Amino acid sequence: MKFRITLTLLILSFIGLVIYSRVATPSTTNSSVKNSYANLIGKPAPNFELPSYNGTTVTLSSLLGKKVVLFFNEGIVCYPACWNQIAALGTDKDLNNDQVVSVSIVPDQQGEWATAVKRQPDLGKETILLDSDIATSRSYGMMTLASSMHKGAKPGHTYVIIDEKGIVKYTYDDPTMGIQNDRIKKEISKL
Repeated sequence: MKFRITLTLLILSFIGLVIYSRVATPSTTNSSVKNSYANLIGKPAPNFELPSYNGTTVTLSSLLGKKVVLFFNEGIVCYPACWNQIAALGTDKDLNNDQVVSVSIVPDQQGEWATAVKRQPDLGKETILLDSDIATSRSYGMMTLASSMHKGAKPGHTYVIIDEKGIVKYTYDDPTMGIQNDRIKKEISKL
């Protein structure tokens, strides 16, 4: 009798988990998510308001007047590739000055990044924004691209360049997880 009750509870739990995961996680075949990334160029970038790992809040609208590089990535779990990409962006003076700002958007919690910055101090030179609920990543269509190793759960390794007026001018999804600063600077020079 106990065995049947236990087995029934396990089956019901499994069914509940399957139903929850389908509701809580957007389908990777959702065409509106895929199309949002494909259709970004030439349109106003979706605004966001996100906390940084060091406690400040950043909005995209506050960056108007500058060229903005957004780097969506898998965050803390992506060591060393994402960490190196983030540090390279943050330490590049051509991508962080009076005219250009780079921002990394990660799906993490604040405490995780405080620890990472202690471990690799150059990470602290980049503006790291915490998209813990992945709403911003979803609004940009980042959740199902080729570079995502966690489709539907985390963004991959994708760059978005926004001009001074807030219009998306360039996107690049990078499954190689390489440092793309030269590519990004070349595209910014075209603006």
